[in-house]
Amino acid sequence: MPTIVDIAVSNPSFSTLVTAVSAAGLVETLQSPGPFTVFAPTDEAFAKLPPGTIQTLVQNIPQLSRILTFHVVAGKYTKADLAKLGTVTSIEGSPIKIDCSDGFEVKNATVVAADIEADNGIIHVIDTVILMG
Repeated sequence: MPTIVDIAVSNPSFSTLVTAVSAAGLVETLQSPGPFTVFAPTDEAFAKLPPGTIQTLVQNIPQLSRILTFHVVAGKYTKADLAKLGTVTSIEGSPIKIDCSDGFEVKNATVVAADIEADNGIIHVIDTVILMG
């Protein structure tokens, strides 16, 4: 079974995410056994950020890394698991609110594809980059 990174690299909708993860030096982490739950923003999600944001983040690796690790949770959590928990803690250290009462929301993002199985975890595709705070 492919890893989280393999799935992201093979999907053209994740090209910005793959570039960001590479720039932040997180590829090796996301190829490790994990398991991880990743809330993966699509290229369209990154495109919603204010103009210049991505370029600024690529030049500020600590900030880029913080934002990316906010999208990752240690452990493998399906939509059903997350619905029961209500909140999970990112590997960055901040809580992420989950709301499955009307669809599947993760903080300020909507999950557009859930429960994509990987060898080292699970991916939930989101339509907005989730920001801390």
